[in-house]
Amino acid sequence: MRLGDRARGGLTAIRPAPSARPTVSVVIPVRDDAGHLRACLQALARQTVAPDEVVVVDNASRDDSAEVAREAGARVVREPVVGIPAAASAGYDAARHEVIARLDADCVPPADWIERLGDVLAARPDVAAVTGAARFLDGPRALRGVAAVAYLGAYFVSVTLALGHPPLFGSNFALRRDAWLAVRDDVHREGTHLHDDIDLSVHLGPEHRIVLDPHLGMGISMRPLTRPSTLPLRMSRGMTSLTVHWPHELPWLRWWRTGRQVIRERGARRAVAPGRARSVGAGSVPPGSLPVSSPEAARPRDPAR
Repeated sequence: MRLGDRARGGLTAIRPAPSARPTVSVVIPVRDDAGHLRACLQALARQTVAPDEVVVVDNASRDDSAEVAREAGARVVREPVVGIPAAASAGYDAARHEVIARLDADCVPPADWIERLGDVLAARPDVAAVTGAARFLDGPRALRGVAAVAYLGAYFVSVTLALGHPPLFGSNFALRRDAWLAVRDDVHREGTHLHDDIDLSVHLGPEHRIVLDPHLGMGISMRPLTRPSTLPLRMSRGMTSLTVHWPHELPWLRWWRTGRQVIRERGARRAVAPGRARSVGAGSVPPGSLPVSSPEAARPRDPAR
């Protein structure tokens, strides 16, 4: 099945009508990873709700990644500046639809990935981005579960403490396009010693709400943990992604801004909330009154009574 051929699948729960779901562009940065990219694109072609387009950003690949993408029906965008920040930003810029869904070339999304992220954003207009967790598809089978919990748990806890809100996880998130347009001129597009997902999370900030949905799953590779030097390098990049924004984005300042934003939003909701009228009906009848459908209520009242 090529991308764009809409997959069919039954729904087992109440969901927004198809017309209520936002349109979705999937963005995949890739550099010399044709084999994994092929598996990723095949999984996207099996979605219960098909994406409206798939944009593969060829980041100066020396293999046939671009050809694999074209054969699958994806749109290929070239980005000669090497690095995920440049490649990801080029993909977001090229996206044409309401929501930008991001994953990496070595990811394998579950069949309901597009459906799930679309449902969350359709149901939560106050949310600018939704991110999810992941499980390892390779590596020692006995270690996959505990490694995923430790790796992603440490990421979400530590970066949430630094930002004052959940961060995006670059292998599994969806962002409204208008939120991207609001911050696109501020993000770091060049350099390889930072994580683009943390940098984007910093710039979205409390003003563009990010939520973590534990049910938005993703299959990922254990490659980041297989080489002894990889994990310290990723931790160093993560710290750089935070400290490059200091002192204006120090953790306590961000927590203060987050709290202020929450208070402001609560006040706005109270200001527009309609008056609480007591409903009249079965199970909610004001004292001394009868339901309108009651025979006693329909009978003319005797003035002498």
